[in-house]
Amino acid sequence: MDQISIIAAAGLRSRMEAVDMLSNNLANANTGGYKLDREFYSLFQSSEDGDEVEGTSSTTLPYVQKHWTDFSQGEIQPSGNPLDVALNGKGFFAVNTPSGTMYTRNGAFKLSSTGVLITTDGYTVRGDGGKEIQATSQAPIEISPSGAIQQAGQALGQFEIVNFANQTALNKVGGSYFRLTDPKEKPSIVTDATVEQGRIEASNVVAAESAVRLVELMRQYEMLQKAVTVATQMDKSATDQVASVGS
Repeated sequence: MDQISIIAAAGLRSRMEAVDMLSNNLANANTGGYKLDREFYSLFQSSEDGDEVEGTSSTTLPYVQKHWTDFSQGEIQPSGNPLDVALNGKGFFAVNTPSGTMYTRNGAFKLSSTGVLITTDGYTVRGDGGKEIQATSQAPIEISPSGAIQQAGQALGQFEIVNFANQTALNKVGGSYFRLTDPKEKPSIVTDATVEQGRIEASNVVAAESAVRLVELMRQYEMLQKAVTVATQMDKSATDQVASVGS
């Protein structure tokens, strides 16, 4: 394969990865607490493989080195549900899952059949010290800006709200959950975030911006496809000319 086709093919692959990422962002534009992903591009030097032919230059290929998560806060919107809570400020709610503790900004909570506060996926919301938050009656639940939870004047606990010095140690799981992947990174209790009851944090995806970016990537993809087609036609033409001269 000639150098033009190699470079164009690498560009096609990186655009395909970016389109997949953007499509996932748009699909989660209405997912509470979702944090959008962005791509980080880098360049690969083919000479590092040791296959460079003498007298030829190395090929520089673009590729998506990694995806990174934008943790900026989404818009906080009223929901009318007293069990919905939004974090105004940095931090995450901690929840217990079958695979261990995970973290989320999606505060769309509900009560289980036994009165335990859980997420919409059935994960137990962690109170202070990892305790369950257990309702004791049918009375309304009141949540203070500090995250303290009461029912009929009785304290039920306090949300375990944590943050991380290095948020790159968090790996996204599903739409709005994160798992800590670096055992050296420890969660720290957040004291300066405000808990807002009856409100929910929307996704931080700006649908219009992502849609424009998606159109740009598709146009780039089409141009790179044309480059591959032109390079293939040039190779075929050159081969035909050589064969014609030989005959």
